[in-house]
Amino acid sequence: LFSKSSCSPSDSLLSTQGSWLLLLRHLSFPPPAITRRVIDHYENPRNVGSLDKNDPNVGTGIVGAPACGDVMKLQIKVDDNGKIVEAKFKTFGCGSAIASSSLATEWINGKSIEWAEKVENKDIAKELSLPPVKLHCSMLAQDAIQAALSDYKKKQTKKAQ
Repeated sequence: LFSKSSCSPSDSLLSTQGSWLLLLRHLSFPPPAITRRVIDHYENPRNVGSLDKNDPNVGTGIVGAPACGDVMKLQIKVDDNGKIVEAKFKTFGCGSAIASSSLATEWINGKSIEWAEKVENKDIAKELSLPPVKLHCSMLAQDAIQAALSDYKKKQTKKAQ
């Protein structure tokens, strides 16, 4: 397919290598399938933004994955009855990381903190049909929820003292 005779003298080594890399990528390393749900949350993310981190009813979780560079900030605002009345996120990362954050905030908005504590990465991954190479994104979303809940609980303990 890419024999030496098919390359003209004007072809650079870079373009020949690029052709080989392109061929190898398509034959040996297909990109992971991206589901419509991931694309929807990436193109139309829900609950993007920030809450006042100094508010005693706001918990903030910031987590990251050094291997891929994804960073998530997820915040929750909880009412006096333990209900999450608002959840916001900001994510620096790939489409799957953004989709995982967006879905996580959708799920926990309006729920109790007890319910939010039970959200697991496998459920997020299943809902978004994440391929194995993107499972770290759903793990980050779970970790961000847990970190936000932990921060909220620390603030409530200080508030009670």
